[in-house]
Parts: sequence; structure tokens; C-alpha cells
Amino acid sequence: MAMSLRHLIMWNVVFGVLLASWICSVSASVSYDRRAITINGHRRILISGSIHYPRSTPEMWPDLIQKAKQGGLDVIQTYVFWNGHEPSQGKYYFEGNYDLVKFIKLVNQAGLYVHLRIGPYICAEWNFGGFPVWLKYIPGISFRTDNGPFKAQMQRFTQKIVNMMKAERLFESQGGPIILSQIENEYGPMEYEMGAHGKAYTQWAAKMAVGLGTGVPWVMCKQDDAPDPVINTCNGFYCDYFSPNKAYKPKMWTEAWTGWYTEFGGAVPYRPAEDLAFSVARFIQKGGSFVNYYMYHGGTNFGRTAGGPFIATSYDYDAPIDEYGLLRQPKWGHLKDLHRAIKLCEPALVSGDPTVMSLGNYQEAHVFKSKSGACAAFLANYNPRSFAKVTFQNMHYNLPPWSISILPDCKNTVYNTARVGAQISRMKMVPVPMHGGLPWQAYNEETTSESDSSFTMAGLLEQINATRDTSDYLWYTTDVKIDRSEGFLKTGNYPVLSVLSAGHALHVFINGQLAGNAYGSLEFPKLTFSQGVKLRAGINTISLLSIAVGLPNVGPHFETWNTGILGPVTLNGLNEGKRDLSWQKWSYKVGLKGEALNLHSLSGASSVEWAEGSLVARRQPLTWYKTTFNAPAGNSPVALDMGSMGKGQIWINGQNVGRYWPEYKASGSCGSCDYAGTYNENKCRSNCGEASQRWYHVPHSWLKPSGNLLVVFEEWGGDPNGISLVRREVDSVCADIFEWQPNLVNYQMQASGKVNKPLRPKVHLECGPRQKISSVKFASFGTPEGTCGSYRQGSCHAFHSYDAFQRLCVGQNFCSVTVAPQMFGGDPCPSIMKKLSVEVICS
Repeated sequence: MAMSLRHLIMWNVVFGVLLASWICSVSASVSYDRRAITINGHRRILISGSIHYPRSTPEMWPDLIQKAKQGGLDVIQTYVFWNGHEPSQGKYYFEGNYDLVKFIKLVNQAGLYVHLRIGPYICAEWNFGGFPVWLKYIPGISFRTDNGPFKAQMQRFTQKIVNMMKAERLFESQGGPIILSQIENEYGPMEYEMGAHGKAYTQWAAKMAVGLGTGVPWVMCKQDDAPDPVINTCNGFYCDYFSPNKAYKPKMWTEAWTGWYTEFGGAVPYRPAEDLAFSVARFIQKGGSFVNYYMYHGGTNFGRTAGGPFIATSYDYDAPIDEYGLLRQPKWGHLKDLHRAIKLCEPALVSGDPTVMSLGNYQEAHVFKSKSGACAAFLANYNPRSFAKVTFQNMHYNLPPWSISILPDCKNTVYNTARVGAQISRMKMVPVPMHGGLPWQAYNEETTSESDSSFTMAGLLEQINATRDTSDYLWYTTDVKIDRSEGFLKTGNYPVLSVLSAGHALHVFINGQLAGNAYGSLEFPKLTFSQGVKLRAGINTISLLSIAVGLPNVGPHFETWNTGILGPVTLNGLNEGKRDLSWQKWSYKVGLKGEALNLHSLSGASSVEWAEGSLVARRQPLTWYKTTFNAPAGNSPVALDMGSMGKGQIWINGQNVGRYWPEYKASGSCGSCDYAGTYNENKCRSNCGEASQRWYHVPHSWLKPSGNLLVVFEEWGGDPNGISLVRREVDSVCADIFEWQPNLVNYQMQASGKVNKPLRPKVHLECGPRQKISSVKFASFGTPEGTCGSYRQGSCHAFHSYDAFQRLCVGQNFCSVTVAPQMFGGDPCPSIMKKLSVEVICS
């Protein structure tokens, strides 16, 4: 009896488990197994791209999402920006470019999925890593560890976002587009530093997230010990080496870095399209099933949202869609071709693990087969220096250095990562004609003022504790009495003022006159000002303007890091030797007078008297400038050329464009860059010796047809007459196509039986909207050399290379030319593998 009862109980338990799993599989439409994310029971190879909604405008969103879809994406991935949504505790904001629900619904309308990275810590080179600054001042709080006050706030906000998504029925389990969510962000390295408290926090975060019942899987990136059922994922330039922590979890890459961020004072990084494609193909051939490009569109750090510190206003990231919303070619097109090739392989890819076979010292094949007979192969050459000729299934294949060829039928090459079929677009910034230039007016900021908002205390204050990040600026002012008997008054050897600051920039004023400045960098934010200052007998006023350039966004307990002048502040070279001013009485003023007056707004700008005409001083520090302008005609993206200015902020019609700092020149080395070989953020860089950022994006939706108010606050002393409005347009387009280069059309025609021999590749050239090809700058079929913008003929050249382009392209917006000898007057060198290089001008 006891035995049979036990059997009955066991049967009921087993039946209950089976029933529960059956109910789950019917109602929950997103799950995963060891091979892939499954949607409605089907394994999917998913291509995703990061587009951060606050880094563009709602008017830009539909076009960005459409371009992502045309580029072959299945998923849009975004962080959720806590400090944008809860700027003060309990007061929420989900409007304008923070309208998260609208953004997700637009992605859904385009037929794409969403990966929602709630965090709520996001890093992202975003101010304070996405945390609101008020969070730092909750009693007893310690960020991102097993800390009660922090966990309570994190859970409250995470729950708020999840409930908001549920209320709008946006999870896939409710019929919406969200198929994945992320809790925390790159916490693994931090957990290592935190020890037992870090481990406990990881366990809590995963359990809390799963308990919210979204009906879709959760992920944790860079988190090797992500607790089940949370999937641990990889971030990096390459992730083929990565394996999830359990055999039944899929191999996912949440951040495939398309480039790198720009910092003020740093060169601008870029990543060759060939290497990015190579890294993705490597990941897929090793069993990867989800790849997200970070970023697919980087956008702009408007206002004071950039973190770091010292992160530039541009967050372009060398992404496939540039900061302005235009296609970055060839990167966008080359990846689009890659995605099409991968999708052709999907039936075989999701069926099981690859068979790996060696094809040489640095060459191998990964072969995927399905039970239904589908076969796909990836042929890789890891040698960064030399071509490889390999034999695979009794056929010969040529593999360029550092490349992978994709064979969707294990026979025909449809794509090679180093053979770019997409056009190359060279962009230009075209000045908008302004008759008579921009008429500037000026207002001088006060260097010393005993206003109602100032306060006095002994000693030096940490800046963020004083400002609560309501402004970049904090004034530190003290008086120094100089006796008439001081020796330096006779010798002229002025005493040296030394100021030690935790960062990030500093302007020193003595009796209202600028005495000098100092600034740090992303690597070394701390700074020291030390130079002789002109003091007079009697009372001297020392005013130090300390400036924050974004709050830190990464690092152990970055909420405890300091900003501002913490001292010591000393005067050296007096009769008494050195005088320490650190513990004197200092008066403090948060922000600028112009900020308090809202000079950047339409109402505020009319509340003071502005100097005009010849009275507008140039090279004057701490000056507000204003002007009005009409919106340029056409739809080309618009920017401000700030090359003549030093450092400050820009507003258009009251909206903060961001911080500008063209005076901070990019240090480092910029040389030619070969796609082959392992990439890192220092390998390929531009702008050395020039401004890290010269142009600042002005969204069209911020402009009115006429009478736009432009306000600039200049800290250092620039020349506003050099500021101009520019349009971003295509200057010229190029193509570099080898004869017999693999292409999708050729494969599809052969596979469908429409042709029985290989088709020649075609070159496709397209100018920007409302542009036409006006001339052919260069064309050579043979062995041309050089790169787009600087091609030159090689030893072999078909003399009629230009003819086809003159005939088929000039006067057109778009044209196609077959890469075949007969198009260029015959074969100039029959025994040699030839290519076509062409550049046409757009106007």
C-alpha cells in the first residue's frame, strides 16, 4: 500500500511538471535552448543593433529604425536611462526623446523585436552611468553591492519600467516586441572587486528580475556566474572564444563594438568594416546565435548627458548609421550583405554544432548540417598577412588574409568578409550661405558676485556635493591681503598660486582678470594649476571657476569619487614663504549668473542688455553670445562648425546641444590602418593634432523656419564670427570590386537554375537624396592602387575604364556597371586577377 501510494504521488508530481512545461510552451512565446533564442518554438539567428532613444530625437526614430531594418537587423537593443526618467526622486519624465514607450512601439510597427536593457546601471559613457545624482544622497547607500537602500531603489525603478511595459502589453509574451531584458550591466569585473557582497548582490539582482514575471528571458552581460535561468552574455571587439556558463544556454554577444567613443583631447577611433564583419562571422561559425552591434546608431550626447568625464558630445561610435542619421558606407552595406549571407545559412546553423576541419596552418572550415539536408560552411583564414588557397570538399577556394568566406550550400561562396561589395561614401560639411554672416551680440558673465545664492564657509568643498550636478560650474572665491612691505611688489617676481583639483577643468581669475586655466583628461581627471599671479597691495580677490565635464560612469563605487578643488591652495613667494589658503573663508556660488537668468532661453535672453556691433569683444573669457538665424533649406542634416571657439556650451531655441571644446586638440598617433590583424580602440584613429570634435549636430526638429535663437557660452575666449552652420552631404562615392568577387545575386541565380555559369559582379554607386553624379573623378579596371579619395593607376589599366561610367552614371542619382572586360574595352592583362576602382563626384 505504502509503495503504490508513493508511486501515485510521484506520478502526480511528474504529470504536474509535464503539464506546467506544456502550459509554459503554449503561452510563453520566447524561450531558449543550447543553440539559440526560440520564438514561438523556432530557433532564430538574431541580428541586433543598439539605438539609444535619448541620443537622437523622436522625429529621427522612424528613419533610424527603417535603416536598421533595411540593413538586415531583427532586433533593436537599447538601455533605459534612469537619470533621464527620474531626474528628481519620485518625479518621472517619459516625454520628448525620453518617450520610451513611443520608441518601442515604433520598433514594433517596423516589424522588429526589442532587447530592453533595464540595468538600471548602464555605463554607456553616460552621465553618472545612468544613475540619478540624488541617488548618491540617500542615507546609508552604497552603489551596486549587497546594500539595502541601493537594492530598494534599484528594485523600485526596475519594477516601474517592467510594469510600464506590461501595461502597454509590450513583452512578446503579451504579443509585444520585447523578446529579452537585461538586469545589471558588465558587473562581473566589479563583483570580483566587491567579493562576497558582490556575489550576494548578483544572486539578488537575478532573482529580483526573474521574479517580475515578464515571460521573456533575462540576460546579464560580462557575468560568468549569472544564476539560472539568466543567460550570461559577452561584450567585446571579438567574442568567438566565449561560452555561456551552462551547456543549455545559447551563445550570445550583447555588444559587438563597431568602433569606440571619442573623448575630448583624444583622437577619433574607427573600425574597418572588413574586421567587424570578420569578427561577426567568427562568432557565428563558433555557434553564436545572437549578435548585437554596439552601436548601430550612436547619436549625440545632448545637453550635459555625456559621462566619462571628458566624453565628447558626439557619440558617433563609427556606427553603421552615423551621428546625423546617414548611412556610413561601406560599413552599413558590407554588414547588410553579411546578414543576408548568414540568414541563407540559418536552417543549417540552428540545427546543431559545427564540424571543424583544418584546411591549413591558419585555416579551418566550420560545417553545419541539418537533418533535412541543409548544409552551410564557413571557411576561415586567420593569417593577417597572406592569402590562402584551400581545398574544401574537392573544390578550391581563395581566402584573403584575415577573412571568412560563407558558403550557404557548402559549395558556392556568397560572401567574403574582406571583399567589400558596398560603395564607399566620403562625406563633406558644406557651409550654409549666410548673407553678411551671423550678427552676434554679447553679454559678459560676472567673475565675482555676492548674490543671494552664494554661501560662505571655512575650507574647500567637494563640487558635486555643492552643485548636486545642477550645473557644470562652481565658483570658489576668497580674499588675500597683501602687505605693502611684500618684496615681490618691488622685484616683480610675482608669487606662485598653486591649486590642486580633483577635476575636471579650472579657470583662475585674480581681481576679475583671467590669470590662466588648467584641465585634466579622461585618463587623468585631476589637475594642478601653478603659476605666478599679479597681486597688488591691499585686498585681492581670487576667484576659481571649477568645471565638471561629465560625471564618471564606470569604476568601483564611482559615486564616491570627487570633483572640484579639494586643495591644497597655496601662495608661494611671499615674505613669510608659503601661505596656505585652503582653510580660509571661501564663498561659493553654484552655476553662472547667465544660467540663473536663463540667458539661453527666449524669455531670459531678452532680460539683459547685450552689447552689439563693434562692442562685441572677441577672445573674451566668460562671455555669452547670441544671434538668430533662419533654418537652411532642404533635408540634409545640419551642424554648427565651432572650430573658432574654445570651450563652452551651445543652445538652440532653449535646447542644449551639448558641451563644445574644439580647443582641446587630439593627442596620439594616427597613421594608415590595415583591416587585417586584431583590432583594439587604439589601432585605427583620425583627427590627431586637430579638434577632437569640431562639428555639433543640430536636429532639424529643433529648428523653426526663421528666427532661431542661437546662444553660446564661451569660457576661454573664442571668436564667434568664425561659427557657421553647415550641411552634412555626400561628397563622392567610390567602389573597389574584384572580378569574380562573390555576391548574393550570382548565388541566387545559380541556385535557382536561372543561369548555369557564374555572373560577373556589379558596382553600384548612389549619391545622397536630391544629389546627382556630376563627374567621374577616377576609374581604372586593372591593378589600381590607393584608397577612396586618392586612387592611382597601377601597371595594368584598361584605357576605356571611364567610358561606361560617363555613359551610365553622369547625371543620375544611382547607377550600376558590370565589372567585365568588355565594359572597359577589353582585358588589359589577361593572366592577372583584376579589380575595378572608381570614384564619382556627387553634387
